[in-house]
Parts: sequence; C-alpha cells; structure tokens
Amino acid sequence: MYVTPRPDASEDPFYAVRLGLIGALAYSAIPLIDPALPPIICALPVGLIASQRKSFNVGKAIAGPVVMIVLVYVMTWAVEQMRPMPVLYVAVMWLTYFAGYLMILRTGAQAGMLIVIVSVLMSVMGMHGSATVETMRDGFVQAALVGLLIAPVVYWLVPPRTREAHVDTPVPGGGNVAIGAAIRATVLLGLSFWLYSVMQPSDMMMAVIAAMVLVFPTRRAVLWEALQRVRATFYGSMAAALALAVVVWSPHLPIVLGLVFLTGLYFGDRMIHGPHPSMVYQYAFSVMLALVAGALSTQDASYAVLTRIVLTLVGAGAAVAAVALLDGLTDWRGERRPIRGAGAA
Repeated sequence: MYVTPRPDASEDPFYAVRLGLIGALAYSAIPLIDPALPPIICALPVGLIASQRKSFNVGKAIAGPVVMIVLVYVMTWAVEQMRPMPVLYVAVMWLTYFAGYLMILRTGAQAGMLIVIVSVLMSVMGMHGSATVETMRDGFVQAALVGLLIAPVVYWLVPPRTREAHVDTPVPGGGNVAIGAAIRATVLLGLSFWLYSVMQPSDMMMAVIAAMVLVFPTRRAVLWEALQRVRATFYGSMAAALALAVVVWSPHLPIVLGLVFLTGLYFGDRMIHGPHPSMVYQYAFSVMLALVAGALSTQDASYAVLTRIVLTLVGAGAAVAAVALLDGLTDWRGERRPIRGAGAA
C-alpha cells in the first residue's frame, strides 16, 4: 500500500502551523453546526487535508470530500436495504470489504482504504438501526464539507514554500491478491461484530484503527503497522488527557481551540522531525481531537472511554494476529521459496 512520505521542512517549513490551524478551524465548526457526532467533524478534516504534501492540490482537496459523500450515501442506502435480511447484509458487508482490500493489494492505491473505512463504519452503525446509520451519514457529510471549506483557507493563510505538485507513486502488490483480500475481509467481518458490541457511535472514529492495520500486504508490515497505530493511540490519548485536565479548570471555547492548535503544532513538528513515521503523529492528533470532542460533547466518564479504547485495541490486536497467521498458512505472496537443490540426488 502507498504510504504518504514525511513532510519536508525545506519545501513546507510551516506545515506544523497549518496542521494546528486545520484542527482549530475544524473544532470551531462544532458549535456552529451543532453536529450529532462532534468527533467526526474535527477528526476527519485532518485526515483529508493533512495528508497532502508539497503545493496545494485542488483536485485532491475536492475529490476527497466528494468521494466521501458519495460513498456514505451509497453505503447508507445499501445498509438500509439489506438490514432486514441478515444473511444478505453480512454477505454485502464481506463483498464490500473484499473489494476495498482487493483494490489496495492489487494497485496500492489509497482509494481502497477510503472504501474500507466508510464500509466498516457504516456497516457497524447499521447494526444499531437505520436512525443511527443516517446520523453517521450526516456526520460524514458535514465533516467532508468542513474539510472542503477549510483546505483552501489554511493553504492560503500558510502556503508551502514549493510550487511543485506531489505525485503519488503507489506500488502494486504481488502474489495471489484475491486470497489476501479474502483473508482481510473475513477477519474484518468478524472484527465488525466485536466493534458493534464494545463501541458507542460517538467513539466510532477509533474503529479506523482496526481497519487500517489490515491493509498492508505482508505479515511483518501488518504487525509493524499495528504497533504504530497503538503508539499513535497512546500519544493521542495522553494529549487528550492533558488538554481535558486544563479545560476542567477553564472550560471556555478559546482555551480549547488554543490547546488544539498547540497540540497540532507539536504533532506537526514531530511529523517532520520525529523519530517515528509521520503518520503516527498525524493519527495521534486525530485521536486527540476525537477524544476531546467526544468527552466535551457527551460528558462521558473518562474510564468508560478508556475501557472502549482498550477493547478496540484488543480486537484490533486479535485481528492482526489472525491475518498474520492466515497469511503464513496460505503463503499467498509466495514468500516461501523452495530451497535450491532440494530433492536432488
């Protein structure tokens, strides 16, 4: 799968400032539109905008939100049509997961990741009922529109130094990718029922952890990515805990926005200079935004949120282990080569 490279300080020296602005502007949209699911509103625009590199790409800035909106409407319709027929519902879920993973493994393109994320979130929410999946749909649409509006603003306020456009270079996978996609779709299907049992709708952005760790083609890459996601969740949770500790003493919106900006500034700097892959810090910022928005909007007890995070990570860990085991048993990538000369007289 294609992995977005680390931001280059010589090409985009104020990337960290822009990341902080993305988070602050997205969070400031929450009191304006009063969404049912605030964590999505502030976390999703970070993923849509912060993954851009070098100069502002208008096509990506428009295509990402538009594709997201189309996908959530298609998935909402499919979920509502199939939900009265459980067997067909599960079959459609599996086929959608399979199509997304097949695209990722066959082409390396990140578009398949978007299909998987939207599919797993909408499918799991569909198990709660039509009203819940429609609420999730509306949250995705609102977040996509917020990202669409924020992107040109932050790039106008904090433009990169370079005018060169970044070109993605996805690397196609090898081996029998259909088997690899089938393994991942089957494991994610089982994980979906686990997420349904342990997660609340307001926490569903955390479910992205589970879907994203399964996209990589090799056992070593899957295990390594799982470690990075756990690390990012820990960093984001610690940042959220610190921010909430301050907000308890001064519960005012400007204070929250300032804390969000400073956190984005820190994680943005780490994306450029940190010892871990840049996506660890970007995802940590998204986790922090989702947890802070969820805690302040629902007034949920911190121990309950922590419990659901731990349960999500447990489920994701079991899924990673299952994928690694099945990849090893099937050897769909052909990594076990016969020893040269074996069987010779």
